[in-house]
Amino acid sequence: MNGARAVLQTLVDAGVDTCFMNPGTSEMHFVAALDDVPAMRSTLALFEGVATGAADGYARMARRPAATLLHLGPGLGNGVANLHNARRAASPVVNIVGDHAQTHHRYDAPLESDIETVARNVSRFVRRATQPATVGIDVADTIAASQGPPGQVATLVLPADVSWSEGAAPAIAPPPRAATVPAPHTIAEITAALRSGTPCALLVGGSGCAGRALTLASAVAESTGARLLAETFPARLERGAGRPPVERLAYLAELAVSQLDGLAHLVLVGARSPVSFFAYPGKPSDLVPAGCHVHHLGDETTDVEAALDILAGELGVTEQSCRHQQHEVPGLPDGALTAQSLAVVLGALLPEGAIVSDEGNTLGLFAPGATACSPPHDWLCLAGGAIGQGLPVAVGAATACPDRPVIAFEADGSALYTLQSWWTMARSGLDVTTVVLRNGSYAVLNMELQRVGAHAGGPAAKRMLDLTDPDLDFVALAAGMGVPGEKVDTADGFAVALRRALAAPGPRVIEAIVPSLV
Repeated sequence: MNGARAVLQTLVDAGVDTCFMNPGTSEMHFVAALDDVPAMRSTLALFEGVATGAADGYARMARRPAATLLHLGPGLGNGVANLHNARRAASPVVNIVGDHAQTHHRYDAPLESDIETVARNVSRFVRRATQPATVGIDVADTIAASQGPPGQVATLVLPADVSWSEGAAPAIAPPPRAATVPAPHTIAEITAALRSGTPCALLVGGSGCAGRALTLASAVAESTGARLLAETFPARLERGAGRPPVERLAYLAELAVSQLDGLAHLVLVGARSPVSFFAYPGKPSDLVPAGCHVHHLGDETTDVEAALDILAGELGVTEQSCRHQQHEVPGLPDGALTAQSLAVVLGALLPEGAIVSDEGNTLGLFAPGATACSPPHDWLCLAGGAIGQGLPVAVGAATACPDRPVIAFEADGSALYTLQSWWTMARSGLDVTTVVLRNGSYAVLNMELQRVGAHAGGPAAKRMLDLTDPDLDFVALAAGMGVPGEKVDTADGFAVALRRALAAPGPRVIEAIVPSLV
């Protein structure tokens, strides 16, 4: 058995049976071995950032890793932005990067690069395979590292000669490390804070935003009078009717400061302590109010559900104290399409079980509020802040959950980073409806131009934030990649288009022309 076959067999034996890839010459033996290991589902991406973002989206929904296959250092470089997002989302990803044969390095060929240095920016675990006899173990250790806890990007550098050489064998991946639970003194400290009668809040993130963990967090908050908040951009938030309502921390530091103002205690539940996304003149970077005590219910290795179970038991709280969102269907608006009316239509028509990959940015501001009372659904956010995630994450989510409708809620500027996702959606027949919010500008940067204290932009500056001249035609771009689409500029037109797209199998694109909020 050659090294490539051993790699694939080790992956599928460990349950890693999906690989998003953009291979090159050094990975051809891996590609050839796909026919020998039919249990591996391989999906071609036309750009590495689509492959890495899809692996992130898959992991968020499947709660297990997918693999990627990338070509040398430049291929890894092309995929780094969405590996960064995966890292911040704590998504398990087995990131395989092909390399030159080991005997070829000394010639400094044009594609020679320091792959490990690039990989360490987004990977906690990096290993280079060196011989076929041990490559199975290398893959098994990479799989185990990706699963954490916490989930993470784990990178294996796979030289071409290790892939093509005989003498390899698959290996069994060791089980993930056991998650920890909080120490008794931590539980006692948080219990006392929540019983203190002073203003308290629970800030949930990671696995605290879903399932029984979210139910327990809501129950604790309801029973103690604490506020329940979620991170600004949670990786996956379960929400909608029948689920606990959660207020997300605002993106704008000024609004987040207002949300947290007056707190005496802030309990972090699978979340990081809140900070501003950027530094601004005269504004704080640390958003925790002065005098507020921050409590950590464990760390990134903690079993959040188990920790909340212990805390709830200490407080005498049961899951029955959880508050549930009521189901409400808003009336459909008409007239010109605006950010507000678009969000209302989405809230009215969002189907049960939908997965929303949200990269709506400024024009998506009203969507979370408008969909809070919709049927139960999952909301996937831009956890790492690197735009170009929304469409690839939708690819991964639809691959992981083929029986659920996926909506990619996508700002026009962000969509342009990874439009190649549409080709992969079409080829794989993925049930993804993309709503492109077209306002013809990087609106968030027009806003940030003022917030960072820069002088009011003149024509040269404003041209750098403008997406017109020429105007973009997303319907034509989608058609060129095999995805049908239509343009809308009225609220009733959007409702008709969204109903039509959700009812049809396979991918669809709706280009929603909406005035900018900035």
